[in-house]
Amino acid sequence: MKRNLYLIILLLMAQVVHAQKNPDYKQAANLIYKNINASFYEPSTGLYTETNSVANNPNKHSWLWPLCALIQGANEMEILDPKKDYMSGVAAAIDQYYSTVPPAPAYQDYVTSERLSSRFFDDNQWIAIAYLDAYHRNKNPVYLEKAKMIYQHMVKAGLDTVAGGGLYWKEGELNSKNTCSNGPGILVALQLYKFTGEQQYLELALSLYSWTNKHLQAPDGLYYDAIKIPSLKVDQTLYTYNTGSMLQSNVLLYQVTNDKKYLDEAYRIAIAGKKHFFKNGRLPANYWFNAVMLRGYAELYQVDHNQDWIVFFKDDADRIWREERDGNNLLGKKPVKELIDQAGMLEIYARLNALLK
Repeated sequence: MKRNLYLIILLLMAQVVHAQKNPDYKQAANLIYKNINASFYEPSTGLYTETNSVANNPNKHSWLWPLCALIQGANEMEILDPKKDYMSGVAAAIDQYYSTVPPAPAYQDYVTSERLSSRFFDDNQWIAIAYLDAYHRNKNPVYLEKAKMIYQHMVKAGLDTVAGGGLYWKEGELNSKNTCSNGPGILVALQLYKFTGEQQYLELALSLYSWTNKHLQAPDGLYYDAIKIPSLKVDQTLYTYNTGSMLQSNVLLYQVTNDKKYLDEAYRIAIAGKKHFFKNGRLPANYWFNAVMLRGYAELYQVDHNQDWIVFFKDDADRIWREERDGNNLLGKKPVKELIDQAGMLEIYARLNALLK
């Protein structure tokens, strides 16, 4: 009897260890979503906080940036569970950042009712990408119209011919054109072209693509961070999310044009990205940047179904669940947990669940 009880205990312990080493991605995503609402959401205002510690929050409410991550995570949760609404609450929070300042409306980087603040083109583009992904699923016209609004803002306020073209990073500060504003700008334009068939969107996507490759692509296929204006000095820092947006851009261009050169380039970027960023069994520490990179590899995976493009993200996500999760199942290496980290991993686990079925 005692021997049987001992064996049962050992079996249960083994199951716990296995669960810790190999998270159920759907369960992990659901748990993260629940914890976001418990630790970062403010029901009285419908807004979110930057961290789970009041003393460490730079503002009363979060910057827009974490919501750029959360709205995409919410989209992936709706793919995980199509009967539930995850996006509308986050979208309502984002609406509280809406600004009508000329030359075109867009979302500023902090809550509009609390103060006038800056508007970043990439913040808006990430939101547009999530809305267009949602529109692809549910054909909700509100998401399409908001994406068109963001497109108009980036064209009217962010585009000029300095340094041969390209989009600025921050409205009103004409000192930097970044891959992180041009890569997602391409994606917004390409998605709008796919849904509307309007040539203006494809023309802008191709123009931004050409400019980014000319000014910000490294010899191995990866992408530098930014070109400074007016010096034209290039900041050669490499980030995972820039690889992701440009990898995804190439796959989408291949799908739109059927021109194999874009697929060939996607493979070149994918090989270089994995080689550069995945070292010693881990990706760099910024979860959300890696979530954006996963989008590019997931897009390529949909073309060739090669799981090599996904497995290293799985390895990193499994490691994070084992090593960088606290007793409350909040993620991140530091004691104070950040909303953007939870949102980034929400997206990663939800995507992995869909990709590795």
